[in-house]
Amino acid sequence: MIRSLLICWVLLTATSSGKPTERKTRVNQEEPLSQLQHDDNKSFDYDHEAFLGQDEARTFDHLSPDESKRRLGIIVDKIDSSHDGFVSEEELKLWIKNVQNRHMFENVEHQWNEFDLNRDGLISWEEYRNVSYGSYLDGPQTETEYNYSHMMARDERRFKVADRDGDVSADRQEFMAFLHPESHEYMKDVVVQETMEDIDKNGDGFIDLNEYIGDMFSAENGAQEPEWVATERQQFSEFRDKNRDGKMDREETLDWILPADYDHAEAEAKHLLYESDTDKDGKLTKEEILNKFDLFVGSQATNYGEVLLRHDEF
Repeated sequence: MIRSLLICWVLLTATSSGKPTERKTRVNQEEPLSQLQHDDNKSFDYDHEAFLGQDEARTFDHLSPDESKRRLGIIVDKIDSSHDGFVSEEELKLWIKNVQNRHMFENVEHQWNEFDLNRDGLISWEEYRNVSYGSYLDGPQTETEYNYSHMMARDERRFKVADRDGDVSADRQEFMAFLHPESHEYMKDVVVQETMEDIDKNGDGFIDLNEYIGDMFSAENGAQEPEWVATERQQFSEFRDKNRDGKMDREETLDWILPADYDHAEAEAKHLLYESDTDKDGKLTKEEILNKFDLFVGSQATNYGEVLLRHDEF
């Protein structure tokens, strides 16, 4: 299973550009909390999707106000991670980020049992290596076969960076960082390093214009350059290469692939707190949130789903 997945990954990597005129991008941008317009004068639908997630913002459509408040009360207790009886802006922001990143949690859970062979609640590097690469390491490798030893070394380096406590094992949060490094601040250096290794063909530790364009577009059979290539050349010269030395260093590459974007979760947390904080003390009580329940979840307008807890927890 893992062997076949690795083969598919290699093939996809080699052919990911699709048509030669299609643009390939490495820029990781934060997705909006909702595709809906944020206009509280018309509705709180944006806030509902931001607070619950799009899929989870639907079954509340059929809940009575009392049931909606009851379930919101359960959520509030979970948001209050410090158990001090208040919801801070930071706790609210963390909740919203976790809601929006649910797909990453689901990816971790989907793979967990496959790698946690001894069922100790951790995935060691040895377990990950044996499941992912065991069949290749045990058998002879041909000269034409993809260099899985190189891939394994790269994975090991990323695994060690994700392993914040240095015990050579990953808990669920660390394994999530390993699988989705672009979404974790402390993994940014390894994302940049991997990107530069992919694009820096001459091995000088920089990305020049030809390497930058070559990663996005490769002329095949004399195909004419599409118009967007000229735009990317201009982007490189005017914006990517900030110090105008004709190449991108690590810092410039970081700014390119992981731009410092607007923090949607922080903005929404500030908005929800401002609208609900009756006594203006900078934090929310459960009562304040429930008094404004229609801003957070509404009644007969949203849905609880998996993010709120399993059905029996209600």
